[in-house]
Amino acid sequence: MLYFLLKYLHLIGASVLLGTGAGIAFFMLLAHRTGRAEVIAAVARIVVVADFLFTATAVIVQPITGVALAWHVGYALTEGWILLSLLLYVVTGAFWLPVVRMQMQMRRLAETAHKGNEPLPKRYHQLFRLWFAFGFPAFGAVLAIFWLMITRPAITLG
Repeated sequence: MLYFLLKYLHLIGASVLLGTGAGIAFFMLLAHRTGRAEVIAAVARIVVVADFLFTATAVIVQPITGVALAWHVGYALTEGWILLSLLLYVVTGAFWLPVVRMQMQMRRLAETAHKGNEPLPKRYHQLFRLWFAFGFPAFGAVLAIFWLMITRPAITLG
């Protein structure tokens, strides 16, 4: 029973990471495409909350349930697919943390532009391009982790 509970929680966490990441990217992109500061500010407010509520929770749950699951099943944490998953998890975090900060900055810039009835500033557009670029390696790493979890390939590192 413990195995199924751990596996369930781990799969839910992985799904939340993938789904929230895809959803946030989709909604931010659509908001950006409107070019309207009030729309961008409103969507960015929701996106920041979603990142803290869902993504951050899953980021904490994933390594806990992953390690517990590996120990329960008898996998060594030094197995290649697990080590590669952990490395990709760190890569994901290295791109995700700055993205959260960028989202908060873009939200503030859009709110300020809306309140002042001004166009979005150059800094907003710079941040958006960087935010967009950071999403690809983070999302790709999450997809690769999913593949590693499903296939558990024999990988020798070193």
